[in-house]
Formats: sequence, C-alpha cells, structure tokens
Amino acid sequence: MPIYVYRCNCGLRFEQLAELNAPAPECPTCAGTTHKMPSGFSLGGLANAGLSRDHMPQTWRGLYRGDREYVTRMQRQWDRRQRFEAKYPELAGDTRPVLAHEGRYHNAPLRAGERRPT
Repeated sequence: MPIYVYRCNCGLRFEQLAELNAPAPECPTCAGTTHKMPSGFSLGGLANAGLSRDHMPQTWRGLYRGDREYVTRMQRQWDRRQRFEAKYPELAGDTRPVLAHEGRYHNAPLRAGERRPT
C-alpha cells in the first residue's frame, strides 16, 4: 500500500498508509474533509558507474598502504564498474593494455594494436 499525503482546510498536512481506491480519511485534528496532495517520489536505484580505470588507485600509496577497509571498498567499486562495463560495453572506454607510457608516450600511451610512431 502506498503512503498518501492529505491536507485539510484547517491547514493540517499529514501522511497516511492507504489503499489505492480508499476514500480520503477525516482530519485527525478537526474531523474535517481532506484532499489528496501530490507527494514526493523515491527513485528505486542509483545511477552511478563507479570509478573508471583511470581514476582507480594505481599504487600502494593510492590504496593507503593496503588499508583493508579501503581496499575492500575499492574492490566493491571495481566489481560494480566491471558489471556496468559488461552491460554497457560502449561506455567502457579503451580497454586495450598499455605497452608504453613513459618518455615520448607520456601524454599519449602506446596501446596494444597501435603502430609505433616513427
């Protein structure tokens, strides 16, 4: 059963659990007639893809030297991100492994399948 918001002419506003086709209840203060009001709604889920590969910690320091709680939280976020990428592969980004990322490849890493610039 949904929760409805009712308002009385005396100004009282209250919520009540009621069936869909149930008549409006009396006002608990003045016993007057009440009217249904639009109420807020709740979203059923959270649209959050989690951290991307680029934003996940890459070093021991980034994991707060292996703090168990932090590592566990990051693992959960990573699992959520992988499920998201499996469901929406077009949003996964470039998942090819990086072959070189230092020196001249610092700004544009060399990935598997790319030709080396001459």
